[in-house]
Amino acid sequence: MFRFLFDKDTWQEVFDSLSKNKLRTILTMVGVWWGILLLVSLLGAARGLENTFNRLFGDFSTNSVIVFGGQTSIPFNGFQKGKRVRLRLSDIEKLDENIKGIEFTVPRNMNQALVVRDFLSADLNVLGDYPVLDKIKKRNLISGRFINQNDIDNHKKVTVISEDTYKQLFKKDEKAIGEYIQIGDINYLVVGVYKKGVIDNFGPSEDVYIPFSTFQQVYNQADKVSFLMITGKPEYDIEQIEMDTKLLLKNLNQVHPEDNQAFGAINIGKEFAKRYKFLTGMQFLTWFVGIATLIAGVFAIGNILLITVKERTKEIGVRRALGATPFEIQRQIVVEAVFLTMVAGMFGVISGGWILITLNHFYGQGSEAVLVNASVSILVLFIALVVSVVFGTLIGLIPAIKATSVKPIEALREE
Repeated sequence: MFRFLFDKDTWQEVFDSLSKNKLRTILTMVGVWWGILLLVSLLGAARGLENTFNRLFGDFSTNSVIVFGGQTSIPFNGFQKGKRVRLRLSDIEKLDENIKGIEFTVPRNMNQALVVRDFLSADLNVLGDYPVLDKIKKRNLISGRFINQNDIDNHKKVTVISEDTYKQLFKKDEKAIGEYIQIGDINYLVVGVYKKGVIDNFGPSEDVYIPFSTFQQVYNQADKVSFLMITGKPEYDIEQIEMDTKLLLKNLNQVHPEDNQAFGAINIGKEFAKRYKFLTGMQFLTWFVGIATLIAGVFAIGNILLITVKERTKEIGVRRALGATPFEIQRQIVVEAVFLTMVAGMFGVISGGWILITLNHFYGQGSEAVLVNASVSILVLFIALVVSVVFGTLIGLIPAIKATSVKPIEALREE
């Protein structure tokens, strides 16, 4: 059936037809080339943004919410408005027992303190935390380790500091692990240094970590908690968990059910969902723009072929008079259309690939990369080429039918 594709005369005729007006042929191919180039480069850039996003947030439990106490705004059960509401360790057990979908409930304490080393000092946020925090909010450790259970059990005076804190207290290239810093009036052994990421923009600045039990003891916190970090199981809606948590906490702390100021929350899952919707929308827009441009380019090929068929009317009449069937003539014109779209599509893929290589070189290197591995899969390239071939075939049928609609005797009279 496709034996004619391997016939030398078929391709000789294709090249003869397209080479009669080289400029017109090149301009015809530009539309398809530009459509494929846009599709490849924009999809690759979108994938690069997605990879960057996943690298920054991949180790963070996005199905999370931070809950903290505030002040009441509605009088309730004999309490006037303005009552200070504090979270307590006893609340955690109630939350785990009564709210479906909670995976982790992590109590956290925070205070501001003067941190000193030698003659250098800084006012920083000090966090009291459990080791489980590292499962929810993975620390990108540069050196050392995070807080462990032994630190908690023995109320050890150890600390994990951020890279920014290190730069404020230590000289360049100076070793921090094993050194002591003074937090308040107490010396702490530095056991880890971590690099802050985008995830640290959610919630308060976190500069220095110490064991939760040590924080309680040093700052006389008893069972008080600054805020809770609650992580939901993947199959549960974190917004529903947030609402259920607030309602239960209001009940436990004698707060009016409709008081929206007694407990605040930062719903990290909701914020992440917004960003993923942006990425999805960008990919959809990319496909739309690329395919629309590709269709426009293919229609340009159809229009050029219509002009070519008009110029070749007499030639087609001679072929019909010599016994060529309408199918053979239609087939030849469709081959020309598909050939143009295929060649233009291949150039588009190659050009788009070079653009992605350039983007990776300038914007995809290092820890601050904007586009991480901007690329497209082989499947996407295959789909793009198949789409271009299908459109090329369909659009080639229009001039092909037009060519065979003219009777041979009328075609021979054409001047």
